[in-house]
Amino acid sequence: MAFPERFSNLPEYAFPRLRALLDAHEPGGTPLAMSIGEPRHPMPGFLAEVLNASLAGFARYPANEGNAALLEAFAGWLGRRYGVELAHERLIALNGTREGLFNAALALSAEEKRGKKPVVLMPNPFYQVYAVAALAAGAEPHFVPAMPESGHLPDFTALPAALLDRVTIAYICSPANPQGAVASRAYWAALLALAEKHDFRIFADECYAEIYRDTPPPGVLEVASDAGADPERVLSFHSLSKRSNLPGLRSGFAAGGVESIRAMRRLRAYAGAPLPEPLQAVAAAAWNDEAHVVENRALYARKYALADEILGDLLGYMAPQAGFFLWLPVDDGEQAALKLWRETGLRVLPGAYLARDTEIGNPGAGFIRVALVAPEDETRRGLSALRACLYS
Repeated sequence: MAFPERFSNLPEYAFPRLRALLDAHEPGGTPLAMSIGEPRHPMPGFLAEVLNASLAGFARYPANEGNAALLEAFAGWLGRRYGVELAHERLIALNGTREGLFNAALALSAEEKRGKKPVVLMPNPFYQVYAVAALAAGAEPHFVPAMPESGHLPDFTALPAALLDRVTIAYICSPANPQGAVASRAYWAALLALAEKHDFRIFADECYAEIYRDTPPPGVLEVASDAGADPERVLSFHSLSKRSNLPGLRSGFAAGGVESIRAMRRLRAYAGAPLPEPLQAVAAAAWNDEAHVVENRALYARKYALADEILGDLLGYMAPQAGFFLWLPVDDGEQAALKLWRETGLRVLPGAYLARDTEIGNPGAGFIRVALVAPEDETRRGLSALRACLYS
């Protein structure tokens, strides 16, 4: 049986590609994975007690959109973090934000716009669910370079008006995966104005918003609120995976306009995978606590300092503003990743695996992504080996 044609041009996903590149070769040292963004900091210790007290909830079907306590936890955190007040009707719990980023496109991207096939914009490189969501929704993915010249963020405002008039959704990640760049208030305001002018929605992937150096990254919801923008223009996505070191919990949420969330809830009633009630209790407790987030951020601050110390004098080194990735320039990402593995045992991700080829080439080809997720001593070992192998 044939794979659906709309997915026929999808490349192999990044991590199977990495295994195919590296696994036929012996590592040149003690293996150290800095390729995947899976936090290895301890999860909040108080959550085990919350889970144990909630086990009876496994005997019940969970609330599809999130129970009242979880929705209130989302709303409370948004109020503390961004100063915005959102009713429960503007929130939906997600079984991980990847699920939400995918299903939101199915729920909200129309089959056509102005009589033509719709377009979904996304940065290049990007989190790969954006592209498959666009294809599943019957839209044309359009990859906008996020290069050093544009501050490692896509310049959607430079696109032709005829293309923008076909856009239904623009995905944007801030803090950016993989580069760690942060969208400023001015950037968000310009994008909101563009969305209003050309009538499309902004899907703001803000899953790394709680990991930063000094200044909290501004969020799209606070900028939209200050500007009096139409609430239906924006969906903001957040997650506990990075904030609370809980990638296995699969807990995130989306916040947006009442109509947008209603459409997502309606689709989810048919095809969603809600979070079990005990896990909703754990998620609510995590969103309601800030102390563990402050401690977590301090751990990353020390690793930012390590990266600056070991790599800071390299030509092209960009200290990440936020998130936990380094986006390091190399001659060829695949060759660099293979060399690191064979000579040091260090596992990193070629930047091209996070991007798509365009008429100007692959904007990730000259980079590697390095995840600062390991404990501090392992991070020092890995970065030191990386420097000695690739840059000395």
